[in-house]
Amino acid sequence: MNSITRQMAQFALNLQYKDIPADAVHEAKRFLLDSVGCALAAVPLDDMQAAHRHIVALGGTPEATVIGSGHRTNAVNAALMNALLVRALDYNDIYWEQDPSHPSDIIPAALAAGEVTHRDGREVIVGILIAYELEIRWCNAATPGIREVGWHHASLTQFVSPFVAGRMLGLSEDQMVAAAGISGSSHFTLGCVVAGHLTNMKNTADPMATEAGVRAALLAREGYTGPVEVVEGKEGLIEVLSNVEWSTDVLVNGLGEKFLITQCSYKAFPTEALTHQPITAALSICRAHSITAEDVAEVHIRTTTRGADILSDPSKYQPTTKETADHSLPYCVACAIADGNVLPSSFEEEKLRDPRIWALLPKIKVVADPEIDALFPAVKRTIVRITTTDGKVYEEQVDHAKGSPENPMSDDEIVAKFRANASAVLTPEKQDRLIKATWGLEDFADIGEYMRLLVSDR
Repeated sequence: MNSITRQMAQFALNLQYKDIPADAVHEAKRFLLDSVGCALAAVPLDDMQAAHRHIVALGGTPEATVIGSGHRTNAVNAALMNALLVRALDYNDIYWEQDPSHPSDIIPAALAAGEVTHRDGREVIVGILIAYELEIRWCNAATPGIREVGWHHASLTQFVSPFVAGRMLGLSEDQMVAAAGISGSSHFTLGCVVAGHLTNMKNTADPMATEAGVRAALLAREGYTGPVEVVEGKEGLIEVLSNVEWSTDVLVNGLGEKFLITQCSYKAFPTEALTHQPITAALSICRAHSITAEDVAEVHIRTTTRGADILSDPSKYQPTTKETADHSLPYCVACAIADGNVLPSSFEEEKLRDPRIWALLPKIKVVADPEIDALFPAVKRTIVRITTTDGKVYEEQVDHAKGSPENPMSDDEIVAKFRANASAVLTPEKQDRLIKATWGLEDFADIGEYMRLLVSDR
């Protein structure tokens, strides 16, 4: 019996564009457009400018393009910088069953490694599909998810990114196995990066796991070796992380036959995933009844234990950084009530001091509901009750956030989100070209031509 790693390597090597269903191909393009839009919106951020200065200082062979600036560097550096940009606003995709993850964090591995080897658009679509199919399976493989026992989902991404980069780099099967062993034995991430007071590492951990996969694939291409049974072997993943139950069948059964990318969700708000249902409920109540921030006496939110604990601990009632605020359930709901929406601008430094939002924060109470916990993670229910200053009470239950497969975003909505995100760095004319290019990605003979469209013209 082949190892788990070898079976994944065979999938990554054997998947052909012609065998991918049309709906999965279209979804890959939608996620690509959504992801590059998120990246373009993040270009002006202070933390991204700091990261960019670091990448420029590292130098590197000019073989891959950084989104926004157009800086050319090696594949490892470009993959890291572009993944940081995709992830920075917490606005890219979300898949959450047993474990949460953002498969689009791995798209930059396909872009950077694909640019180095001059892959065509069809091959890059295959790379994107490999990322989603493997990452989603890893999210389903452990019960409970590894996040429930203190590990971050970057610990899963390290097992996926080397296969994406390896396909683009033309690795052999043995080299693929080596790359997975190199990356998968070296990049476990503690859950503390998304607990308590949050720092830049919240949005950096997963991009670093994408970077690790590209580096591992490049090492393997040169003959470097790694553990060949990194998943199920002695002191491998399953043996070491034994406080969860692993299903190896979930990881490999049906690979290349059943495509799971259509089960992944988009984000309608640039915030942590479990804030989306309460934001949606609060917005619905306020819009239906013309409620303003000044009308609110109390907001009562029933949610999961995780939402009441990690997203509503004391630090989340006094957020001073973007990273803490966009993972603060009270702040996100207060922002929705005060401003009528939650946008990337909701987390700018001046907005973080908005007195209307701060006046709402102590009025918001978040409680864990055991009945909601029993539904999680299949259903991420939230029940929001708003009491107004004149004593009226309004309540709304939301089970599926906008952007989920059960409550999907249309192509037009994906394009509108892209335009809003890209507008700071791309002119409308270049936005048009990039949208058309993404829908027709399979027609590109060299992905480098597509990457040039991601360079700012403002």
